[in-house]
Amino acid sequence: MANDSLLDRSRTVAGPGYNRWLVPPAALAIHLAIGQAYAFSVFNKPLGSLISGDQDHPAPGDWTLSQIGITFSIAIVLLGLSAALFGKWLERVGPRKAMLASSLCFGGGFLIASLGVSMHNIWLVYFGYGFVGGIGLGIGYISPVSTLIKWFPDRKGVATGMAIMGFGGGAMIGSPLASNLMAHFKDSAPQGVAPTFIVMGIIYLLFMQFGVWTIRVPADDWKPEGYVPNEEHSALVTTGNVSADNAIKTPQFWLLWVVLLTNVTAGIGVLETASPLIQDTFSDKYMGAGRGVTAAAAAGFVGLLSLFNLLGRFFWSSASDKIGRKPTYLLYFGLGAVLYALIPTLGHNLQLTLYVIVACLIISMYGGGFATAPAYLSDLFGKYQVGAIHGRLLTAWSTAAILGHLIVSTLSEHSKAQGLTGAAAYQSVFYTMAGVLVVGFLADLAVTAVNEKYYEKGPVTIEAGGH
Repeated sequence: MANDSLLDRSRTVAGPGYNRWLVPPAALAIHLAIGQAYAFSVFNKPLGSLISGDQDHPAPGDWTLSQIGITFSIAIVLLGLSAALFGKWLERVGPRKAMLASSLCFGGGFLIASLGVSMHNIWLVYFGYGFVGGIGLGIGYISPVSTLIKWFPDRKGVATGMAIMGFGGGAMIGSPLASNLMAHFKDSAPQGVAPTFIVMGIIYLLFMQFGVWTIRVPADDWKPEGYVPNEEHSALVTTGNVSADNAIKTPQFWLLWVVLLTNVTAGIGVLETASPLIQDTFSDKYMGAGRGVTAAAAAGFVGLLSLFNLLGRFFWSSASDKIGRKPTYLLYFGLGAVLYALIPTLGHNLQLTLYVIVACLIISMYGGGFATAPAYLSDLFGKYQVGAIHGRLLTAWSTAAILGHLIVSTLSEHSKAQGLTGAAAYQSVFYTMAGVLVVGFLADLAVTAVNEKYYEKGPVTIEAGGH
């Protein structure tokens, strides 16, 4: 069929003289769209007041913050599971077909969720945004990564930073877009949520088509002009290739799994509750009448975190090309643990500006952890099946989505039940997350070069393991 051939991997191979810098915008189109997931917290209060119509005084039958938060957790769980499940398929069929599947699932998930909102059926919201949308997240997330590593073997950190920074920046678009659409539709539907989901689903589906139809993969024998592989800068960089099936048999894979798990668990706890967190900590009650952080200002905070999530992905992963992946992660965890422990004090002292600066720095390193991971995997296991290995590593993200949500909701709700308010309600959360980061520090410290017994025997075709 003609349509099938258009989606074939062979139709995406770049011709001679193709400019590799045209590939990152295609990756960004996908990641900027699916990165909307990071702005989901702007829906928390509107979704929790569909019956009452009052975000501060929910009625019986309104969904609780914990119920709504499960939607985000399901989406991230499905992101990791679908990335692991479809990794090898994606490498076989190429990025175009995978990106199209991602756009249909992600856009379609919004449409199903809008029906759940209209019917006030949270299970439909879980299924639409969480399950179907989550599959779109997973396939879309890994679809450009190994393609970019192949285009930029001389700058792996820069390449993966470009691919993944869009995911971190998605909330910068998604947060104000959702707020404005909900305000526009507020008179026609409860809190304006259902029509907002419909419009956003259609917008993202169309926007992602740019990436689908412009992505290109390099020819098998292509390499950058004047490129000479230099693998002397780190003892961790492999000279062989390890398959996805063998990679999961190595201790290095599981140490990196713990590294990603701890980095994400700590960061996701902040992102998931960013909007209510800053509103509760710096409310009128503490700041004085009319001086507290409003819902609109909190949406701005979510957007600012998104910006630093984006910038951190590019800055830290690019820096890892210079200083190495292992030292970069040691910096994330060491400095991160100190900053997490500092956050409650800044909240207690109502130091809003410093609080925001520290939160932004924390999130920049959280984003950097994602962007540096594929380059770290490529260093340790080679380029052969790095996309599939990355997909399997993202199950740590799925686990962290559950763990992060559980830690935040359990500890903060326990604190509130004891009568603690403001910064005190979240104090135990941040101290726990600082401890989680120490575990990540120790796991990264233990990473060594992969044993040669795991290498593929004989020559391998990179294309077989690439997009």
